[in-house]
Amino acid sequence: MLYPQRNVCRDLVDCSGLWRFRADPDGVGFTEGWSTGFESDMVCAVPGSWNEQLQEYGLMNYVGGAWYQMDIFVPVHFAGRTVRLRVGSADFQAKVWVNGTLVAENDILSLPFEAMVEDHIAPGNKARIVIWVSNALWPDAITPSVTLDTYVREERIRDEQFPATRPDFFPFGGIQRPVLLEAMNAVHIDDLTVTTEIDGTTGVVSAEAAVSAPDGTLFRVSLPGGEVAETAVWSGNAMVTLRIGNCRFWSMTDPHLHALKAELWQASLLADQYELNIGVREVKVVGKRLYLNGEPVFLRGFGKHEDFPVHGRAVNQPLMVKDFGLMKWIGANSFRTSHYPYAEDILDYADRTGVLVISELPSVNLDFRIVSDATLDHHRRTLDRQIARDKNHPSVIMWSVANEPGYLGEAEYKSDKTHAYWKAVCDHTRALDVTRPITMANVGRIGHDDPAFHYVDVISINRYYGWYDMPGQLDRAGARLKAELDAIAADHDKPIMVLEFGADTVAGLHSTTDQLFTEEYQADFIETYCRIIEAHPNAIGTHVWNFADFRTSQHHRRVVLNLKGVFTRTRDPKRAAFKLREMWAVPYRDPAAGEGK
Repeated sequence: MLYPQRNVCRDLVDCSGLWRFRADPDGVGFTEGWSTGFESDMVCAVPGSWNEQLQEYGLMNYVGGAWYQMDIFVPVHFAGRTVRLRVGSADFQAKVWVNGTLVAENDILSLPFEAMVEDHIAPGNKARIVIWVSNALWPDAITPSVTLDTYVREERIRDEQFPATRPDFFPFGGIQRPVLLEAMNAVHIDDLTVTTEIDGTTGVVSAEAAVSAPDGTLFRVSLPGGEVAETAVWSGNAMVTLRIGNCRFWSMTDPHLHALKAELWQASLLADQYELNIGVREVKVVGKRLYLNGEPVFLRGFGKHEDFPVHGRAVNQPLMVKDFGLMKWIGANSFRTSHYPYAEDILDYADRTGVLVISELPSVNLDFRIVSDATLDHHRRTLDRQIARDKNHPSVIMWSVANEPGYLGEAEYKSDKTHAYWKAVCDHTRALDVTRPITMANVGRIGHDDPAFHYVDVISINRYYGWYDMPGQLDRAGARLKAELDAIAADHDKPIMVLEFGADTVAGLHSTTDQLFTEEYQADFIETYCRIIEAHPNAIGTHVWNFADFRTSQHHRRVVLNLKGVFTRTRDPKRAAFKLREMWAVPYRDPAAGEGK
């Protein structure tokens, strides 16, 4: 799934801007023909979440359908070409019409979807794009829906959130990433998969393309160092391999990118071109360690959220630059895209800066009382889309296939059905990509005998001893954490990562003794966890929850935000940020090898 480009063979129109907007809580837009156009005095910026942006219009907590409309001028030179409409993400369901014709439907959360639209536009004229978006989930989704009735039926009234949602983050709605119109020649590259290996000091680059081109079309790939390989297209596919002598390998300290250029040639005519920045590197799990380019790495970093005032979950480039600067300042080397794939801009920036990324699917709190064949199908289709989008990023070193399934501790989770489910998910992931390890974030209620642990490459756990359990008692919490790490290692001799640990903290609140919500307690909590995890022989990383405070649904345990950030929502540091900076300035020492890495 290639991001649209503008080059000698391709052009694009960025449809960002103020779109006409209309909420549709009763779904009347479908029967009243809004798909061909509708009247409204309200606008919504795209990319952008509608919630805080349109808070004064009553949409802060709105969950349901809404319509967007934009008239885009289609350049004359788009005539006779293949034209693709790409929506970067529209959370969580969407339908798209172009000049009144339905061209796309989507139910994959937080990922792009596309449609070929050349038959529905007239170059040299305006085209009307109408998009219906709904931020309502459904029971078979890999992040399942909940309603008020769910809380009543399960006698969990005190767990009710408004808006109703199972995940502990806000259900922002809207078109969160750019809408782009891309023109290409009829003969073009549809997809490009680049894999890399290391052979001594040589980098081995394999480039496989899916193309719309007749047999015999020449597929050529080149690199700036003069390396070139070419082959003829056969049955819509082509593959070449290049070798780079004395190669600069992509790493955290030297995130060198090679500008790979892929081309299609018909006789002496260039039909298509696509440029891709690639990093030559290898990621492997061997024994109890994670290796990058043959060297063990210990991950220090965060779970994050795409969340900021007014923007909501929309792509925000100034914020991206700020966040990466803060991660560098604090000494972090990695983050997880909790709990959904982030904007491609963020992965591009991670590629450039050498930050390692665990790319997580938008699967949160799967309930195995209601998991069905449709859920597994949704999981597989999401894997297809996410890996197709993110596979060429050297910064992406691991796939996380879910966050905290079995969240309610339902008895149905520890069953043969669950074993079969996670085996199917992990098998499908490996069928799509054998170059990256797989993990999944385990929740405390399931404990250390999670069925998924048998099928992943890296065991990851989220733990909050000292916060939700044993509040204010870090000695007890630390002992419990160490005991659980030991128990997991005894049952599964695999690498272990603690993907979440943290404490809500009100900036400016202090105490001379251990007291929840104070800056001192958060700093001591994080230090306790980091010390225990880094001393464990199976541990390969610590990801603090969370990088920055973020908005949640309304609940009595939240004061507007989840306050576990070491930075505030507007990126002011709390005491824990300085503590982490101090700790992460000291190189990690492997407890088995005794060497800093």
